[in-house]
Amino acid sequence: MKFLRSQLDKIGKLVEKGGKYESQYPLYEAADTFLYTPGEVTKGDSHVRDAVDQKRMMITVFVALIPCVLFALYNTGLQANAAIAAGAPPLDNWRTGLMEAMGLGFDPGDILACGIHGLLYFLPVYLVTMLVGGNIEALFAVVRKHEITEGFLVTGLLFPLILPPTIPLWQVAVGIAFGVILAKEVFGGVGMNVLNPALTSRAFLFFAYPAAISGDAVWRAVEPTMLADGMSGATWLANAAADGQALTSGAITWMDAFIGTIPGSMGETSALCCLIGAAVLIFTGVGSWRTMLGIAVGTIGLATLLNSVGSDTNPMFNVPWEWHVVLGGWAFGAVFMATDPVSSAFTEWGKFIYGLGIGVLVVLVRVVNPAYPEGMMLAILFMNMFAPLIDHFFVQANIKRRIARHGA
Repeated sequence: MKFLRSQLDKIGKLVEKGGKYESQYPLYEAADTFLYTPGEVTKGDSHVRDAVDQKRMMITVFVALIPCVLFALYNTGLQANAAIAAGAPPLDNWRTGLMEAMGLGFDPGDILACGIHGLLYFLPVYLVTMLVGGNIEALFAVVRKHEITEGFLVTGLLFPLILPPTIPLWQVAVGIAFGVILAKEVFGGVGMNVLNPALTSRAFLFFAYPAAISGDAVWRAVEPTMLADGMSGATWLANAAADGQALTSGAITWMDAFIGTIPGSMGETSALCCLIGAAVLIFTGVGSWRTMLGIAVGTIGLATLLNSVGSDTNPMFNVPWEWHVVLGGWAFGAVFMATDPVSSAFTEWGKFIYGLGIGVLVVLVRVVNPAYPEGMMLAILFMNMFAPLIDHFFVQANIKRRIARHGA
């Protein structure tokens, strides 16, 4: 370790102010602070509020995402292996050859086989995301002479988790580039973005390439034209929108949806894993329980109201709230996307109102517009834009109370 430290110090002299490669300092600083604690100390008086800095926050979110990542690997492989066992051929040859070379096969009851098969779909998407998005962030940091922060470590993990396994890799590259540049860097970079970059990337792909990111063919990693009877690749929200009996037919149970063994985006099908992540974020104080509570209250309230109204023509009116919270991206969005400290509300009551708006909007989009059954992405992005306005009203109200209290 001393050898590595000495080599980094030698490189540091070249990239520090006045050095030959001064413009490359952000790249050096990112690697140095990743491997070692910064050697600088505060010269004057300092006031430490707590030990939570950006690096610790990002690492905490990264850790909270691990259950979703592990389940993404398993469920992606499970869905593909189950379809293959039912008679559908694999999507491509190289993954098939690699699985057979490792002696794994496609048994849906083999946890290891499912996990490895899922990894072969998740890993390329993750690597492309990190390669393209990470280099864009590094480029902007070098041009602006800013430090390269750990923020993209989380964005780079969130984005693959909200994509289907069959997404073309070139679309992954285009999507993450769009989100990082237009939703983050044009606003000034880390801490300045109005919209969540990962969700903005997905929204761009959804509207630019809808066939590749939505529809029956994208949710299982097998040839869609050869799916066996009863192995439709549609998500269960889409099934519910098309058929009011889809959720009560017995094809899946509520527990299946809660655990996450259903088709969907790679990392957002398991409400259970999201719940584990929520516990980590709330316990560490990184994620706001008020935002999560507001989303739950809004969803339960509006879903219950629409259930009481009912509809003979729109089956989504009859979907109860307990199904809304375990299907689609509701749990993943409520825990990991809506609680983003940059794009969400800052004030304590503002967080609750912000979450309440998301909870109402997600049900409204799912029910009133059944052609687009997944509303969590649009609900969060819409409320991202209103978060500063919500905070403004609460800050102004607090200022008025203080003035009245002190008589000034």
